[in-house]
Amino acid sequence: MTTPKINFNSDKSKKYPLYLEYACVLAALISLVFILYVLRDTIVPLAFAALFSILLHPLCALFEKWRIPRILAIVLSIILLFAVVVGIVYLAALQIGAFAEEIPTITKKAENFLERVLAWGEEYLNVSRTQQISEGKRYLLNLLGESRNVLLNTLVSTGGTLGTAALIPLYVFFFLLYRDFFRLFVYKAFQTVSKSRLDVILKKIYDVIKSYLSGLVLVIGVVGILNTIGLLLLGVDYAFFFGFLAAFLILIPYIGILIGSLLPAMFSLVSSDSPWTAVGVIGVMSFVQFLEGNFITPNIVGSKVSVNPLAAIVMLLLGGQLWGLAGLILALPFTAILKVILDSHPRLEPFGFLLGEPGKEVREEEEKSHKLLTEQPARKKRYNRNRKKTPRPDAAGNDTAGAPPKE
Repeated sequence: MTTPKINFNSDKSKKYPLYLEYACVLAALISLVFILYVLRDTIVPLAFAALFSILLHPLCALFEKWRIPRILAIVLSIILLFAVVVGIVYLAALQIGAFAEEIPTITKKAENFLERVLAWGEEYLNVSRTQQISEGKRYLLNLLGESRNVLLNTLVSTGGTLGTAALIPLYVFFFLLYRDFFRLFVYKAFQTVSKSRLDVILKKIYDVIKSYLSGLVLVIGVVGILNTIGLLLLGVDYAFFFGFLAAFLILIPYIGILIGSLLPAMFSLVSSDSPWTAVGVIGVMSFVQFLEGNFITPNIVGSKVSVNPLAAIVMLLLGGQLWGLAGLILALPFTAILKVILDSHPRLEPFGFLLGEPGKEVREEEEKSHKLLTEQPARKKRYNRNRKKTPRPDAAGNDTAGAPPKE
């Protein structure tokens, strides 16, 4: 009697149904989102520190190239970044202080503007001032009631991170100090993937974030200068403040510059005698936004951060719900990182294709197909040339391979 043999390796080749695999992925995704929300006070500073580390890495590498010790090079890089941030905050504080001194004058002009609006409504719309004021108060109270919850959620989600913001320089220091150690960790964590392929993926992530951050700084400078010039030509007060405020709001993609254009428009509508100044402000800001979206950002940031607007808006909304204002700022760079990771896995590549720009993704697919079609005949021809001829025996059973041809 023979005992049946048990194959312990049979489960390795077992394939699970597709719906079960997607259910596991969905459960893991839900768990990940829950962890990111619960631990947001710790993860958000780490995320910003990772971005700042990538931004400071070229400067730190330059100092190390000058034979400065790594620890001293990291400290010098952080000090320079801190000095730049302090300088920007100081300039903004000066502008805000000068703007605060004009609040009484702006209040009087706002009262005069409101009187003109009420008089216009009473004259042309036949609506009494009492009715206008009551309706205005009702709409204002409704607007405040609806926006209060949004504001409270934003403050709650972002206020907790302010206490740990002081840890960001410390996180940046250790990220830059242990960057080689983290690379070895990635090698050990993904041993089934070759080191060369992991290096390619890490290089793509680094290039995407570096090009996004360095390009974003340059875009903010260019857009701020263009906004300031346009506001100065229109004669708007505090043109430097409003111009660079709208430029810094580019950190919130697609909606930040819109908010930044409404503020100087409302200010000019109240402070100026002509409403056409506000219209001019909106026109200038819209023109600069058009230049930023179609020429400035594509040429400066480049094509490495290739995320289509629909995916960017959806990720902005999800990031805002998850992490508040910090989520709005981190949404686009982390979406670019997610796309690089999805593109590197064959089974997840369709989802990376969905996040990319349609024109670029379709063009890359066409180039891949054309390359395969051109390489296939060459491979077939090379295979036929190198293939050995199989010997065929003659009638007597002798091998005729290599025999001279019969006369």
